[in-house]
Amino acid sequence: MTHQAKLAAAEAMAITLLLVYLLVSLPLPPAAVLSPYTDRMSDLKIHAFLCLSALVAGVINAVAGGGTLLTFSALLTVIDPVAANATSTVALVPGSIAGVWGYRREMRESVRWAKLLIWPSLLGGGVGTLLVTRLEEKYFAALVPWLILGAAILFLIQPVVGRFVGVGKKQSPPSTQTLAGLVVFQLFVAIYGGYFGAGIGILMLSSLAMMGMSDIHRMNAVKAFLAACINCVAVAVFAVERKVEWRYAFSMAVAAIVGGYMGAHTARRMNRNLVRWIVIFIGFGLAAYYFYERLKSG
Repeated sequence: MTHQAKLAAAEAMAITLLLVYLLVSLPLPPAAVLSPYTDRMSDLKIHAFLCLSALVAGVINAVAGGGTLLTFSALLTVIDPVAANATSTVALVPGSIAGVWGYRREMRESVRWAKLLIWPSLLGGGVGTLLVTRLEEKYFAALVPWLILGAAILFLIQPVVGRFVGVGKKQSPPSTQTLAGLVVFQLFVAIYGGYFGAGIGILMLSSLAMMGMSDIHRMNAVKAFLAACINCVAVAVFAVERKVEWRYAFSMAVAAIVGGYMGAHTARRMNRNLVRWIVIFIGFGLAAYYFYERLKSG
């Protein structure tokens, strides 16, 4: 690794570890208690904190994925879990759409897969999001530590899964039954994506590899397109259901776009594996923290 790459990786680690420290230590007030009479510096502090999380999430998403863990956990310090999920999705969806635009050339070569999988993605994304908004909030709140833990495990086993299904390797053409299985699997991935979403890229890449795709760039293009479909449906449902804290969503979206731009320009100098391990560390750390909080509260 060159000196520049080591420096970039060290900077990413330092920023991310700082964010983790802020997530578990900053005494931020709940959003519900903010009012016109609240100290304006407190509101500014909250926005700065959330924008920092979105900025780092944008960088991480551009390099290795997993930024949802940062924005969702940061928002949990100021708003309820359902609103945090909704607002995090809205904040990161512009980056998701930008990713599709970046892969537009590869998408033209992957229209067949996009046409096959767009409908289960849209349907599943809507169903998953409605499960969040229509069920009592206590159910989603109870699942928060498990969702974060599950996402961390997905990132941990990503290389093993990739080798097992042969990501990037030539595969035989899929049968009709296999294609039907892919559609069903994508429906369940989309339901999870609408419900929470961290780690869906790993699941989609694995299924696409089993379907015979071997070009990693085309696979990433289809993955980005389907993720954007799921996220856009989720945003629409969250907006109609009035679950989004727009006062945070807009500023976080801008920060995430800036982070994505920075990440795209530094990705070649950063060690993707190191960034992945940072995300894993954050995921397990946050899961342990929220499990501890639940045990402490009874």
